[in-house]
Amino acid sequence: MAHIIVLGAGTGGMPAAYELRDVLGASHKITVVNEREYFQFVPSNPWVAVGWRDRDQITIPIEKYLTKKGIDFVHARCDKIDAENSKLELSNGETLTYDYLLIATGPKLFFDEVEGSGPDHYTNSVCTVTHAEKFKAAYDDLILEKGGGTILVGAAPFASCFGPAYEFAMILDTDLSRRKIRDKVHIKFVTSEPYIGHLGLGGIGDSKGMLESEMRGRHIPWITNAKTTKFEEGKAFISELNEDGSVKKEHEVEFDVAMMLPSFFGVDAVAQVEGLCNPRGFVMIDKHQRNPTYKNIFSAGVCVAIPPVEATPVPTGAPKTGYMIESMVTAIVHNIQEDLEGKEPSHEATWAALCLADMGDTGAAFLAVPQIPPRNIAWFKKGKWVHLAKIAFEKYFIRKMKKGSSEPFYEKSILKMMGVNRLK
Repeated sequence: MAHIIVLGAGTGGMPAAYELRDVLGASHKITVVNEREYFQFVPSNPWVAVGWRDRDQITIPIEKYLTKKGIDFVHARCDKIDAENSKLELSNGETLTYDYLLIATGPKLFFDEVEGSGPDHYTNSVCTVTHAEKFKAAYDDLILEKGGGTILVGAAPFASCFGPAYEFAMILDTDLSRRKIRDKVHIKFVTSEPYIGHLGLGGIGDSKGMLESEMRGRHIPWITNAKTTKFEEGKAFISELNEDGSVKKEHEVEFDVAMMLPSFFGVDAVAQVEGLCNPRGFVMIDKHQRNPTYKNIFSAGVCVAIPPVEATPVPTGAPKTGYMIESMVTAIVHNIQEDLEGKEPSHEATWAALCLADMGDTGAAFLAVPQIPPRNIAWFKKGKWVHLAKIAFEKYFIRKMKKGSSEPFYEKSILKMMGVNRLK
């Protein structure tokens, strides 16, 4: 019997545990380790931040559903990975040994990259449900007590997931319009991307034109190539750069409330392992999602090292979207199965990206296969149907996590008709 530990229980870790159980059967031990006792559907956090959802609607207890599938759960933070001896040291004092480790921790939200940023200082985020709730409190104060003001939305240097910033700016616009107080609140957008719609991917289809048009129509001005250097109470300091990296203009942007997506870094326990990560703490992997140094360690999700799509004046990272993460997970599960059978791992993830971005009353969807160019498929569409599809997908994915299903037949069939597969 092999012991496989999944470190992290997010949109990568939970499906990984279920798929491992489905593929490997009951003959191997599977344990999930996570510092939170609940799973959160992160794509819904922007809705929480404006009061369209609450915590109970987008979180589920992890242990209750894992145990139904015969999967163990340890509610603790991993403080140290002893990769040489295949052991984990946990915050609760436990030490766990493993035959295989699947790292799916997600990132460390590295607010320290920009002075004064983060919920403990002068900005908020929608990266966790707790952060979203904190923004909601500041938002309520702005619109209910102060009667209006300015909201700053954007992404810091080294950010790698830009979609939620666009989503949130437009969700705010929709919510304020519904309240009939849009004229009382200014929304300003700043991003480290070289242009609107870059998304850390060099653009997809007509993402630039469509998102610029949407932002203009919603009266949301922007600054691109924005190197945000510092936040003070009510003020952001931003250097707008030229294409050659020289300073084009210095900005001091005043705000009442800010939601800035931070840069990402590897979580401490992972980043500290010599030979496991790149300088920013992301796990280095080969084409089979396996670490080249430690052959029994695999990784999926935001915590893996992927080089930027292209060099940009202000550093940007490549996002790891939901379906891309699930494709990584499927490849890992089959590669662990092959290794257990004494074979060399052979499965490769497609890294296909399928994204639904809500805009409050409409939405934008993109498909990129693979996510990193050159691509076999690339399109970007907009419409009311995307908003409705995002709502349906939220319900579907949470239900899938409760049922313990990794990829139902009908999901696989529909995506295959679109030219999307998890494995090459």
